[in-house]
Amino acid sequence: MAKVTIIGAGQTGAATAQWLVKQEIADIVMIDIVEGMPQGKALDLMEALPIIGSDVKIVGSNGFEESSGSDVIVITAGLPRKPGMSREDLLAANKKIVSSAVENSIQLSPKAIYIILTNPLDAMSYLAMKKSGLSRERVIGQAGILDSARMRAFVAMELGVSVKNVHCYVLGGHGDDMLPLTRHSNVAGVSLEKILKPKRLKAIIERTRKGGGRLFL
Repeated sequence: MAKVTIIGAGQTGAATAQWLVKQEIADIVMIDIVEGMPQGKALDLMEALPIIGSDVKIVGSNGFEESSGSDVIVITAGLPRKPGMSREDLLAANKKIVSSAVENSIQLSPKAIYIILTNPLDAMSYLAMKKSGLSRERVIGQAGILDSARMRAFVAMELGVSVKNVHCYVLGGHGDDMLPLTRHSNVAGVSLEKILKPKRLKAIIERTRKGGGRLFL
């Protein structure tokens, strides 16, 4: 079975582990600097495995030794945004965190693929590539799929339709300059520009760009 290490066992890291556990596609290591926290979350997930019928192994650790031989390393560690902050405001602090995470993990898992979730995402993905010495194909920033999914969710909420029928495409960086392709985005093949009034479509675009900083529906 594959092995996935998640560096950062906060809300995002724990949610990532939960989705992976449900899929039963990999053993999981959760790493965090907070003593006892990744161990506790790993135990909680292990205790739930009989209910969903999953036989994966989950380990929580405050060090990197358990990550040895990982196939995929997901980095979620970093300071979260506070009200009024942009993703770019986190650059200086999260640069140190991501650099340390990469330097400590690449030695133990030189063949791993990295998936970066820490903001500012584009800068952190580039930093991880440089620190690891890996080719760009092996360092992936989780942005496009997230931004596109957020836009699909907002369109479905606006129109009261199934998300299965909504298809949205967002290009560019994971920030305020991302580019939602409204002409090519559609509901059951009908362009959003024909379904939504310009004012509502503009609001959805803005909400997509600011999606990570909103706490309510």
